Amino acid sequence: MKIAIGNDHAGPDYKKAIVALLEKKGIEVVNYGTDTFDSVDYPDHAHKVASDVDTKVVDFGILICGSANGVAMTANKYQNVRAGLCWTKEIVSLVRQHNNANVLCIPARFTAVEQAIEMVETFLNTEFEGGRHQNRVDKIACGC
Repeated sequence: MKIAIGNDHAGPDYKKAIVALLEKKGIEVVNYGTDTFDSVDYPDHAHKVASDVDTKVVDFGILICGSANGVAMTANKYQNVRAGLCWTKEIVSLVRQHNNANVLCIPARFTAVEQAIEMVETFLNTEFEGGRHQNRVDKIACGC
């Protein structure tokens, strides 16, 4: 498995912990985020992650910023991306089961690092249910 990760200045600590978890699991990580707390523009990192997911260079993406709204909005501009903004592992389960999310967006200012790790674990271990949800997921992309 290969995962792209990106973050702005709100998420270096989160990214570091998540990358350590992923590497421990033997998952290849492509790092597009910043490692400092110096202000950066979140779309710069979100576009790189979303592009890799969109073109299937990676299997999944993880994006981290203060509220995660900006990175989710940016990532969801891509035709084959379904980015879910999550703040609990229960929401993560639903975005994977029902929406087949392929990008997890984590709000660093509204979660703890430990919560983020739980969310990533849930994201990795939850399968899309398909069935009645597949028809709905097929309607998400605009067909542009």
